[in-house]
Amino acid sequence: MGFIATGPAAHAADKDPVPADIDSDGQDRTAEDSDQVVVTGERRELQGAKATATVENTPRSVVILPKDVIEQTGSTTLADALRTVPGITFGAAEGGNPVGDRPFIRGFDSQGSTFVDGVRDSAAQTRDVFAVEQVQVVRGSDSTLGGRGSAGGSINIITKVPQLTDFVRATASFGTADYKHAAIDVNQYLGDGIGVRIAAMWHDQDVAGRDAIWQRRWGIAPSFTIGLGTDTRLTASYYYLESHELPDSGLPFLYTLANAPGTGEIWTTPALGTIRTAGGTVGKVERDTFYGLKARDFRDATTHQASLRFEHDFGGITLRNTARYSHNQQDYIFLLPDDSQGNVFGTAATNPTTGAAGARGDVLTGGYVWRRGNTRYGYTEALTDQLDLFGGFDTGAIKHSFAVGAEVSWEKARRGAFVSASGSTVSPRCNASTIARYYCASLFNPNPDDPWVNYASDTSTVQTPIAKGPTTSETQNEAKTLSAYAFDSITLLPSLILNLGARFDHFTSKVTPAFAAGQTSAFTLERTDDLFNWQAGLVFKPTRNTSLYASYATAATPPNSLLGEGQEPNSLGTTNTAAALALLDGLKVEKTRSYEVGAKASVFDEQLALGIAAFQTDTDNARATGPTGAVEFIGKRRIRGVEATFNGNVTSWLALFGGYTRLDPKIVDGGFTVLTAPAITRTAGGVTTTIQAAKTVLVPAVTTGRQATQTAKDSFTLWATVKPAGGLSIGGGAFYSGRQFGGYQDNRSATQTAAGVVTVNPATKVLSRTIPGYWRFDARLAYQVNAHVDVSVNVNNLTDKAYFSQVYSSHYATIAPGRSAFATVGIKF
Repeated sequence: MGFIATGPAAHAADKDPVPADIDSDGQDRTAEDSDQVVVTGERRELQGAKATATVENTPRSVVILPKDVIEQTGSTTLADALRTVPGITFGAAEGGNPVGDRPFIRGFDSQGSTFVDGVRDSAAQTRDVFAVEQVQVVRGSDSTLGGRGSAGGSINIITKVPQLTDFVRATASFGTADYKHAAIDVNQYLGDGIGVRIAAMWHDQDVAGRDAIWQRRWGIAPSFTIGLGTDTRLTASYYYLESHELPDSGLPFLYTLANAPGTGEIWTTPALGTIRTAGGTVGKVERDTFYGLKARDFRDATTHQASLRFEHDFGGITLRNTARYSHNQQDYIFLLPDDSQGNVFGTAATNPTTGAAGARGDVLTGGYVWRRGNTRYGYTEALTDQLDLFGGFDTGAIKHSFAVGAEVSWEKARRGAFVSASGSTVSPRCNASTIARYYCASLFNPNPDDPWVNYASDTSTVQTPIAKGPTTSETQNEAKTLSAYAFDSITLLPSLILNLGARFDHFTSKVTPAFAAGQTSAFTLERTDDLFNWQAGLVFKPTRNTSLYASYATAATPPNSLLGEGQEPNSLGTTNTAAALALLDGLKVEKTRSYEVGAKASVFDEQLALGIAAFQTDTDNARATGPTGAVEFIGKRRIRGVEATFNGNVTSWLALFGGYTRLDPKIVDGGFTVLTAPAITRTAGGVTTTIQAAKTVLVPAVTTGRQATQTAKDSFTLWATVKPAGGLSIGGGAFYSGRQFGGYQDNRSATQTAAGVVTVNPATKVLSRTIPGYWRFDARLAYQVNAHVDVSVNVNNLTDKAYFSQVYSSHYATIAPGRSAFATVGIKF
């Protein structure tokens, strides 16, 4: 795939064709030596149609996360596993994908740039790793590989498929917080080129350090291959995952812009520890505090994926076709601990006792959290077919390792909301009635077992079951994509490799919005964008096992890229007014460019892979408010940074995995903010006259020049395994993530005189919602009893550190689990 050593492990025991003979250039693509990374003493393989170079000869930063590290760290979800990779953070949300996988790579949302065996898998979901062989993270603009999106990089999940051997691996784990996990992986070679593999998992746990939260899921992934070890192969596979949970959002922020004390730059963090409210109440918010409702909140999800892959080798060239159908269903009522009206800290020292506010029993002194219930039900489905031709040839003394292909895909996402009353029409949110209905809960002592019931409305006394909204309230997104791509890794000299790639995507998307009030018929908004992306890199090899490189790559994110399954800042809109249709026609593709230089080396007899890179990524055309108040595409971001990675064996008894990333993530231009100067009126004799109508004025957005959100400047990960003697191994992890910001606000205002002269009043305070950096430490002790049995004990978050793993632009941040431990018994034969 040009720059990227990736692709499905479709026949791990087979031999891929050799597009470039092995030589001092290291450009071999046999299964025995293709895209290898050393981990715990084994040669790791990556095979795939778009893999035209080994990792060492790939001119960009690539991290391969093997199943050994996934298992040793006790990771059971993709999010758990990716936390071992430096430079990745996770975003929070309030709709679409609030608690699912939303990784950020180099400061860019990469939810829509996640692939399974090279096929896009952008549906809102939480992925398990029971059927995962390894995970590859490619950093830097990456649309040439997978198409739309991939501004900061991409994630490719390699799944388990049949091999030319027989084995059974089963594990059972039990631990604190009622942790239970069982998994099995069975591979049988039946002879005559036929192989069968089945991976399955069952999981049930509470969450350490969190009150009431639980998670349950199970999954199965059978696969079947005909033609293993031959020139013609057919693999059919199916993946099913079903999950149920009481979702956890975390803790609300303490301050809003209006009630934050002080002036100047103010950082507000989630309300944790000892808190004094505006009314003078002092209490403590414990880390296990949960503001949700067992009687209301839930999250149910299912994933179906069916894949069929055909391959045939024509000597040194392979033809491959991959077809996949996927269907994801997700329903939830998700607690969002809301602080938006100042109800957490408070807005007054005393509560009103007279007037309408007194009669309602308004609570203005703080100490309450609005139990806002965000709801959604919906599904996504996709049908994709990829046709690839890849291999190698020579033109004189020049060697080519090439891949060309085409892809066609169809995607659909349909969503609606449950009808549930939670106090959203009441202002202020917390008063005697909403507290009695459990719409608001104590900041310090909420009860998730409160006997909440659903009413027909916020003020109705008629109880009604939670139900889905009518079909006219549902929104449907669809997309069709036609793509063509080509990659070539050209060995000009044994020490000089030119890496090229290009891709064209014809992307058509449309949205059928929910009906507005009074609407009697549906309408559809549609748009088509043509995307061209390319990449180029040059690799110089001073020695066989070292490389120096420089590269350039582009990415393009069109409007409606995520089909409403995540944060969609550049949507197609929801109305068909003349102004809305004009905006639709004027939408632009967000463009990203990455520049990177680096070095790689395989040392200690190729047992340890090292890498270092320096890079810059620039984004243009981000949607923002322009200087005239209209939507314009003037937003700009710039991410600069350096990375270092290590992966493999230092000695026969010490293995390492991890690295360090330093980012300078900056919002260069956030556009403009509209301020309104109130109208000037005069009242005389009971008659009010407008002297000056309200006026608007545009000022630069508060985000301009600030750190990009949901991104840490510094991150470090280390997982080390020591084998001192016999079957004993000792593992330990150290993980650091720097401070992250969720969003920014300021209190600039505009006023005007009777003459209509508008004055912009400078901000007296700027509020930043932020979570502090943290260190987390894990440990593992394992013993190989014999060739068939092993036992281990993992302790995660050794110091029971209370830290936040995700931050949203407002309202809340997600608190991570506390200390947990579990023991595992493994059997293999």
